[in-house]
Amino acid sequence: MLALSGCTGDLSALHPAGPSAASIADLWWVMFWAAVGLFSLVLGLFLAAVSLPHFGRSISAHHWTMAGGLILPIPILAGLTFYAFAQGEFLLDGASRDGGEVVRISAVGRMWQWEFSYPDLSAAPPTAVLHIPVNKTVEITTTSQDVIHSFWVPRLGGKIDAIPGHANILRIRADQPGRYGGVCSEYCGTGHAGMRFEVQAHTEEDFRLAIGRGSTP
Repeated sequence: MLALSGCTGDLSALHPAGPSAASIADLWWVMFWAAVGLFSLVLGLFLAAVSLPHFGRSISAHHWTMAGGLILPIPILAGLTFYAFAQGEFLLDGASRDGGEVVRISAVGRMWQWEFSYPDLSAAPPTAVLHIPVNKTVEITTTSQDVIHSFWVPRLGGKIDAIPGHANILRIRADQPGRYGGVCSEYCGTGHAGMRFEVQAHTEEDFRLAIGRGSTP
C-alpha cells in the first residue's frame, strides 16, 4: 500500500490528466506487467528445477538456451517495441486524432525559473504560470537562456530538454480545468530543486481572461 501511494500526486506520471500523459502511463504499465510476467515465469522454472528432481532433465542445455534465450524473449520484446512505437507516434501527433486547433506557447528556462509567452495572442504579456486551454492540443516550444533545463509536467505529458540556442517542441493536452505541477527535470545548478512552476488549465473564456491579466504566482 505504501508503494502504491507513490502512483498518485501532483508530480506522478502514473496519475495522468490528459491523453499524452495517459499514453505514457499506459506504456509504463504494459512494460511493468510484462516484466512481472517474465519474472514470474523464470522464478517458477527455477523453483521447479530446484524442487522437482526430474524437471527438465530430458531437455538438453542447448535447447534450454534456445528456448529461454531466443524463442521466448523475441516475440515478447518485439510486441513491446511495436507498442512503444505506436504510443510514440500518438504522442508526436499531439495525443489527439481530432485535428483541432493547436495553441502555441513558448517556454524559456533560465536559472532558476520559467517564463511563458503566447505568440498566438500578441497582446498577452509573459507569465510565470503556464496557462493553457482544456481539450486543445498545446504546442510548447522550449529553449534556454543559460544551461540545459528540461520542461516536464508529469500529469499532462512527457519531458523535453530546453537547450540554449535551440528550440525543441513538445505537445501536451489537459482533459479538464485544474492546477498541475511542473518541474525542471535536468540538473542545472544549486537552485535546480526549486525550479518548479504551475500549470493552470482553463476553459476557453477563462484562458483568455487569465492571459489578459498576465497573472503570476
